[in-house]
Formats: sequence, C-alpha cells, structure tokens
Amino acid sequence: MALFGRIFVILFAFLAACFVAGMIVVGAVLYPEISDLDGGMIDQSAVNVLLGFGFIFLSGFALLPALVVVLITEAFYIRSVLAYAVGGAIVGAACYLGLIPFDTETLQFDGIIRRHLEIMTGAGIVAGLVYWMIAGRTAGAWREPRPPLRPPPPLPSQSVR
Repeated sequence: MALFGRIFVILFAFLAACFVAGMIVVGAVLYPEISDLDGGMIDQSAVNVLLGFGFIFLSGFALLPALVVVLITEAFYIRSVLAYAVGGAIVGAACYLGLIPFDTETLQFDGIIRRHLEIMTGAGIVAGLVYWMIAGRTAGAWREPRPPLRPPPPLPSQSVR
C-alpha cells in the first residue's frame, strides 16, 4: 500500500515541478516584452494560454528523462538536494537539446541558442528543487520496513479479579 501512495506523491511532485518550470520558461520568454515600456500591457489571457502550453510542453518532453532521475533516486535512496538540482539541470538541457537538429557528420548540434539553453537548464534546476521539496526528501522511504508495534501498556493491578 505504501508503494501506491508513493507513486501518487511522485506524480503530484512531477506535475508541480513541470508547472513551475513552465512558469519560468514563459516568464523568461516574455521578459523582453514585459520590460519594454513602449509596448503597454500584455493581454492576461495570452499569458494564461502560454503558461498552459508551457506546462503541457514541459510535462510531455520531460517525462522520460525525469522518470530516469526519479527511478535512480528512489532505487538508491538519494535524498540530496544537490542531486535533484543537477538531475533537473540535465533533464532541462535534454529537453532543449532534444528539439535541436543534430548533424551526424560533424557531431554537433545545429542552431543552439545559448539563452534558450540557459532558460531550460535553469527551469530544470528549479523544477528539480520543487520535486525535492515535495517528494525527494523521502526518496526510497516506501522500502523501509514499518517499525514494530509497541506492546500495550499493562493493566492496572486493581482491574484483574
């Protein structure tokens, strides 16, 4: 039963981490428009649509790389915040590099935009920290045996007749 509860916590933590990473990506992409004083106000419904697409985009592309990080940390009881930050950075970079064409003759990625790579890596770090706060601090706890039950206290001496 503890395993089913743990899977629910992992899924909730993953969705929360993807939501935060989506907010970071959308905020970083919109920052040039927000900081421009001549542009006026940004339509709030457009921001909501972008945030929704950012969440869907990140949760879809980050699922398999994040699942590898989750399986490793659960299997080896890794509870370090640094491990989740580094794992998030790797997942964020992998999500970005997965969309960039790779030239097999020169063994290089074609068209990497450094700012976009930095945004995705930073969003991955923050997502890893959010995941750690929700589920990573107790990684592998479902495998630990439950403590034995204490025996009940003795009955008072007057009650036995």
